[in-house]
Amino acid sequence: MDIRYSCNQRDFKRYTTEETRKEFLIETLFTPDTVNAVYSHVDRMVTLGIMPVNETVPLDKGIDIWHNFGTQYFLERRELGMFNVGGSGKVSVDGTVYELDYKDCLYITMGAKEVLFCSDDVAKPAKFYIVSAPAHRSYETRLLKIADAAKKPLGAMETANKRTINQFIHPSVLKTCQLSMGMTRLDPGSVWNTMPVHTHERRMEVYFYFEVPENNVVFHMMGEGKETRHIVMQNEQAVISPSWSIHAGAGTSNYTFIWAMGGENQAFDDMDEIPTTELR
Repeated sequence: MDIRYSCNQRDFKRYTTEETRKEFLIETLFTPDTVNAVYSHVDRMVTLGIMPVNETVPLDKGIDIWHNFGTQYFLERRELGMFNVGGSGKVSVDGTVYELDYKDCLYITMGAKEVLFCSDDVAKPAKFYIVSAPAHRSYETRLLKIADAAKKPLGAMETANKRTINQFIHPSVLKTCQLSMGMTRLDPGSVWNTMPVHTHERRMEVYFYFEVPENNVVFHMMGEGKETRHIVMQNEQAVISPSWSIHAGAGTSNYTFIWAMGGENQAFDDMDEIPTTELR
């Protein structure tokens, strides 16, 4: 497990491109039969990628649970949400099996002890993108299909940001302690997401970009509104966004991204917007 400590906005102003990428970018999430995990001290969020190919992979494979969490098992005091962004696969939660197709979402509540991942076809393995947050009580483990998501169309073709926000792990869909997750899909011809930009002092966020066509990239914007930076991101990479940072992006093509939030509240519209003309 890679450990990332918190960075403040004053020091961030002096970061080089390499330092910015090492601090916030998660470059590799999916390798065969491996659990790739990044623990961020920003709200103690953990981002994981699991791609089972030749074996059934447990959630805690290769992770020293006691050393990293001080608990007996991964979800003793945590909850998690995941999306399958690969071939069809299965997730077993304490013996209950959930079948996840492409873009299906699964929320697993605090207290689940054994979580196992497998693919239906080794030639087209499942890719489970996971974000976990600290939790204080148990709710209901639940599989969510795209039809279950709360849909929120936004933007316009004229401003190149026509998109649909799909809220999966969200108070309007199901109860969780603090974790919120969803998927935003940009229409063909649109490239901008999350405009106008904003911060939310009370929550951090993790973005995972996928369906980025070959030879295309996304320019992820971050930093304070009056002193922005960017990270050039490729397909199936994630980025950590502290509460003081904007989080927006523009691609060389349309794409899809998964957002995950954790912090003080779950009020999706609790945002401090920054007028586009005031960005620097």
